Amino acid sequence: MTLMETESAPAGAVDDLCSPLALERQRRPEGRDRYTISEVAEYAGLSAHTLRWYERIGLMPHVDRSHTGQRRYTDRDLDWLDLVSRLRLTGMPVADMVRYAELVREGEHTFPERERLLSAHRDDVRMRIAELRSTLEVLDYKINIYADARRASEGA
Repeated sequence: MTLMETESAPAGAVDDLCSPLALERQRRPEGRDRYTISEVAEYAGLSAHTLRWYERIGLMPHVDRSHTGQRRYTDRDLDWLDLVSRLRLTGMPVADMVRYAELVREGEHTFPERERLLSAHRDDVRMRIAELRSTLEVLDYKINIYADARRASEGA
């Protein structure tokens, strides 16, 4: 069971809840569960510096190291990065993502607080989506005005 599955689903309900990340998993090399920082950086679209920073601030769980000290990421780490990238995409503040990561590490007794944190963020995302839809309507209106004016001048 991956970290994503552990932190998001009760036992027995894992497969259905992880399906939004299934496409992300398809980009991974098959038959591997150990990745270098450069491979993960390319996969996640992040710099190695950002990955190290995520680890330093507590956003990334502990990353295993090889006998030479090189970071060795697992599929579990990639699952976590998939979630983090989606949270970033929604505009979740880093502090909230770090708090969420702390709650995940603390265990199942934090499910109610995790739910509250994600629900509050979902409400913010829905509000921004509504604002964007309204803004899109204004843009469409203005574009139509200019398109009508252009057609009128071409027909004159």
